[in-house]
Amino acid sequence: MTTISFNIIRRQVLATIPALAAMASLGSLTTSAVAAVTGPAIKDRYATVNGVRLHYRIAGQGSAIVLLHGYAETGHMWTPLIPLLAKNHTVIVPDLRGAGDSAKPTTGYDKKNMAVDIHELVKSLGFDKVRIVGHDIGLMVAYAYAAQFPQETERLVLMDAFLPGIGNWQDVWLLRDLWHFHFTGPTALALVQGRERIYFEHFWNDFAADPKRSIPEADRKLYAKAYVQPGGMQAGFAYFKNFEQDAKDFAALSTNKLGMPVLVLTGEKASGQVLIDQAKLVATQVDGRIVPNAGHWLMEEAPKVVIPALVEFLS
Repeated sequence: MTTISFNIIRRQVLATIPALAAMASLGSLTTSAVAAVTGPAIKDRYATVNGVRLHYRIAGQGSAIVLLHGYAETGHMWTPLIPLLAKNHTVIVPDLRGAGDSAKPTTGYDKKNMAVDIHELVKSLGFDKVRIVGHDIGLMVAYAYAAQFPQETERLVLMDAFLPGIGNWQDVWLLRDLWHFHFTGPTALALVQGRERIYFEHFWNDFAADPKRSIPEADRKLYAKAYVQPGGMQAGFAYFKNFEQDAKDFAALSTNKLGMPVLVLTGEKASGQVLIDQAKLVATQVDGRIVPNAGHWLMEEAPKVVIPALVEFLS
């Protein structure tokens, strides 16, 4: 993305936020601040699909773009991006099964099934094709969507995490610093009860290149409140517990390589080259980009790079 094209996008954003126009760059805008952006109306809706009630936000009109959040966040993370994409597209932003204001059943957290949740939501809204973006757990769901419904997926974006079952995935799954992948069950739930915010601070701080450029405080409060809802923590643990099943599923799905364009964005201080290499094992058209000086929270840590890249690729 050139400086010129980024400045065009920045001017579009600042033109709709007069109160924030004095800010020097898009990078200084927090998720909560940009929530006040005027533009296509963002509507909150619910749909029961694949046996689960999903909360989602929708804005704009035109071809469909689906944005899938990751763990320790909800669909709220995409707030700065929605008005930019909604100028020319219908933007669909679900809370995944088990997160945010969506239902929190005790089962169904393998990523193939979670992708069916999203596919049925998309079909219920009348769309036959989508461009889909996923961050963290969301990227696993996005990949499962594209792999199961390749003829209905026009473009795919994978953002900073990994794909279970692909390449040397166990090198990531068994990393000492990623102990939370194995932190599940009744004991884990009991240990974090009443201490959920402490638990999430580990992710928001330790997975960032700089905790001061990570998740804003207002959003931390919002996410912590979302996950302490009944069933929220158990659902989050279930995302990780299903990695072994996801690995089996993804290994099988990857035998048919994806043909659509795939953009991979990773943080230099997080996934780095790992996810890019995995994507090249499952897709034929991969544009892999490592975001300098960024950790896992790409939307928050590097909006000046990430938001223009997403707008360009998806539009």
